Amino acid sequence: MLSNKLKKYKIILASGSPRRHELLKDLDVDFTVKLKEVDEIYPNDLKSYEITDFLAELKSKVFKESIQENELIITSDTIVWIDGIALGKPKNYQDAFDMLSKLSNNAHEVITSVCIFNKNFKKIINDSVKVSFKKLTREEIDYYISTYKPYDKAGAYGIQEWIGKIGITKIEGSYFTVMGFPVHKLYKELMKL
Repeated sequence: MLSNKLKKYKIILASGSPRRHELLKDLDVDFTVKLKEVDEIYPNDLKSYEITDFLAELKSKVFKESIQENELIITSDTIVWIDGIALGKPKNYQDAFDMLSKLSNNAHEVITSVCIFNKNFKKIINDSVKVSFKKLTREEIDYYISTYKPYDKAGAYGIQEWIGKIGITKIEGSYFTVMGFPVHKLYKELMKL
């Protein structure tokens, strides 16, 4: 349905995430991937979805000068929000271990924002999901980090990977938002174009 609806646009997904590539492809959207370097720094006073909204929009701004009339660009950002702190991508093993230890036997929010824009409009959408983890052992955390190397994932985990299968006890909201794309909301917005 969407490919027909969007045929006048050249869709560009500005994300290196294989999960986002897969999810957008599953929506029957033809797109190309174009990456531009962005320093993902946000003001300290931002909280929760304000952070992901800000970063999704920031990622869009690097395309402002080069965007063509028929192009539609999609950018996105995901964070894990726990105890008033945003967890982004871990820098190293210890950082990943600390993040997963914090998530262990606890509930957190996963927030994803998406910015859809072209020369004439810009729309930012976001979605939030509550995720609960069982108590993870040191061995489970170590095994996961050593085997799956989750350094490209907010909160140091991928819900679709081993840790999600053995560790997540409850999810309230969209599974795909946790993967990095609120596809139900993205579909709705793209259908409006």
